[in-house]
Amino acid sequence: MCSDTADDAGIYAISEDTALVLTVDVLTPVAEDARVFGQIAAANALSDVYAMGGRPVAALCIVGFPVGELAHETIRDMLVGVWDKVMEAGAVVAGGHTTRDTELKCGLAVTGLVHPDRIVTNAGARPGDVLVLTKPLGIGVITTAVKAGIADSQTVTAANRVMCELNRTAAEVMCEVGVNAATDVTGFGLLGHAWELAGASRVDLEIESERIPFVAGAEELARREFFPGGSIRNYEFMQSRAEFGVDVPETKRLLLCDAQTSGGLLLSVPADRADYLVSRLHSAGIDTAVAIGRVEAGTGRVRVI
Repeated sequence: MCSDTADDAGIYAISEDTALVLTVDVLTPVAEDARVFGQIAAANALSDVYAMGGRPVAALCIVGFPVGELAHETIRDMLVGVWDKVMEAGAVVAGGHTTRDTELKCGLAVTGLVHPDRIVTNAGARPGDVLVLTKPLGIGVITTAVKAGIADSQTVTAANRVMCELNRTAAEVMCEVGVNAATDVTGFGLLGHAWELAGASRVDLEIESERIPFVAGAEELARREFFPGGSIRNYEFMQSRAEFGVDVPETKRLLLCDAQTSGGLLLSVPADRADYLVSRLHSAGIDTAVAIGRVEAGTGRVRVI
């Protein structure tokens, strides 16, 4: 399934009513605080299971680090952060593996469970659906500014809060309301993952750029061109695959391609359930959830207006 449609995780059916959801993801540091980085690394990896409608049950922690160059307390704090976030997800850390590396890395190999009839993929979007995004964008810009020592403390705190937030509640609401397709928004940026969803579903997507939420401070940093290399490469890739309205400025185009860490879910929901989905997300505490566009008949294109 994941190889055919670039879906978020692999699925392996083990019985008529149970399938495994399998995924792995590893990060380099995106936060200065080791415990926060561990939480973000865990939330980022767990997200793929949630995007498929699954429930994480067990994880293996993967850590790489330069031997002798990091304090033991740094590794310990990072692992505490991982443990905290996995426990919050209702899963367990069942083990892990460490290896020598030139820089610190942390991630998880996660196993989840889902009923085979309730799997949510990126291939089910239908013309007439509404697109809903659950988290704001701008993480790549902010983490780049953090490395440059430019981002202020309020912006950093806001970005860390977004990255540490599990997509668990959003996924539970998604499954309760019923959606046709879903994906999480991570390293390929909103437009990259939207393009994958459009291609897998064989539809076109129209995204309203003015409706996109951004983390506080991200747009100002974008105007100062604090884009990571991954975001720029995403934009270069999408320029021949997306249609941009003439009124959409280049800074916003780049922000829509900004590489995210532990981003939100992009949901394709039938139009008659869209308002209810957004309302349920808001009542569940996901205040930034918003309808950002629509699905139309087509061949896998993305339009930004």
